Amino acid sequence: MILIADSGSTKCDWILLESLDYNIVRRIRTKGVNPSVLKKKDIENILENCSELSFYKKLVTTIYFFGAGCNNKKGSDKIKNIFEKKFTNLSKIAIKEDLMLAVFAASSKPSVVCILGTGSNCCFFNGKVIEQKVKAMGYILMDEGSGNHLGKELLKSYYYRSLPEDLKFSLEKEFKLDDDMVLSKLYGSKMPNKYLAQFARFLFENIEHPYAKEMISSCIGNFIDRQLVNYKNELNEVPLYFIGSVGYHARDIINEELRKRKMKPPENFIRRPLKAFIESIKEDRLFLKEVV
Repeated sequence: MILIADSGSTKCDWILLESLDYNIVRRIRTKGVNPSVLKKKDIENILENCSELSFYKKLVTTIYFFGAGCNNKKGSDKIKNIFEKKFTNLSKIAIKEDLMLAVFAASSKPSVVCILGTGSNCCFFNGKVIEQKVKAMGYILMDEGSGNHLGKELLKSYYYRSLPEDLKFSLEKEFKLDDDMVLSKLYGSKMPNKYLAQFARFLFENIEHPYAKEMISSCIGNFIDRQLVNYKNELNEVPLYFIGSVGYHARDIINEELRKRKMKPPENFIRRPLKAFIESIKEDRLFLKEVV
């Protein structure tokens, strides 16, 4: 069997495929497996606590893992060692950064690809390799336009007392905002970006409110001006794609912000890159071997 995974910091989606016909055997979801923020033991616990992965562990012969935190040798080696210990009949294992799955979910041809999910990223794919003009430095320094960024801006507005009363009331009704608890989540948890990203949903639920829409627009504009603008020359030649749940839900605002800057609209918004990737595999049986 073939196991393909798409992992961010928040969650990891796994799909089991039959080796011969690529039919889907099982879809599995676990917590995010990010080697840059989780210790080896934490990742091992995530795998061990998933009964479905344990059930199929001896049947899996090939793994393609696309994950946040796998863009360096230290991260990819950590994942590789854990998987080789967990899945004892492996003949092939490929560890790639999550950005590569986003690229292949969009197209195997040259393109500019943006990720807007829990985190954010942007790159140019020349048809063979990924080229990045801005190095991704993670959720503390960067992540413009992401769920992490949106959640951070919402909480800042709440604590600076600039949030309109109706939104403040709704936010307090939906979330526990005890000061000590929020501080504990931000500075005591393993993944504060995941905690912050959950507040992005609130903004999209209230997108008809001018204040919420303006906040989303500002964060998206920030992403375009800091990240996407670096690929203006490439965009004259190749299509643009947005990958991830935030990008999908903000698609009207993204189009609007791009139009303001006289930039081309995206070719497509893909909410679930793994789903799109699997569809490409099933349509072209050689696709998987060619791209990975």
